[in-house]
Amino acid sequence: MSDEPSTRDRLVLAATRLFRQRGYDGTGLSEILAEAGVPKGSLYHHFPEGKADLACAAADWTASEIVRVIDDSFRAAPDWRHGVTTFAYKMAKLFDILNSADACPIFGLLFDGPDHDRFRAHAEQAFNRIIAAAARHGEALGLRPEAAHEAAETFMIGFQGGWTLARMRRKSDVLRSLPGRLYGPLPA
Repeated sequence: MSDEPSTRDRLVLAATRLFRQRGYDGTGLSEILAEAGVPKGSLYHHFPEGKADLACAAADWTASEIVRVIDDSFRAAPDWRHGVTTFAYKMAKLFDILNSADACPIFGLLFDGPDHDRFRAHAEQAFNRIIAAAARHGEALGLRPEAAHEAAETFMIGFQGGWTLARMRRKSDVLRSLPGRLYGPLPA
């Protein structure tokens, strides 16, 4: 069995990176195809509506990756505060790896496209998946369902603002400081 990504996966990964760096409007299909190393026919075979379908697939991939980081962050967390702190630090490390130049992975993909209603609905689904994943961990840590959802949504609101501010400043420190700003210092 080969570890080589499928043609579809290569297209999604290339589009994700390019949309994140240049936005939807700033990325051409020829750039995606060249980055993925696939012919144009492969794009339309996997994504019949072309770039718009590919943007939605890239957002889905990104949401899945963020859910994976959430799950990893909360796996051994003794409480909500520790889980969000681990998540914030993991995302700050990603920010540093990306050299702070990239936009929010989902926001940057979906709000610049030609079909704003479709993309907004898709972005909402992606963010709802992320919030639901964090809320599940909150419930597992003893928060009531409503409180877990509110905590997850509040943290994601803060995180999105933190990512934007970190991007503007080109410093990940704001992401690392987010849990302390929202919840106070970690208990000793």
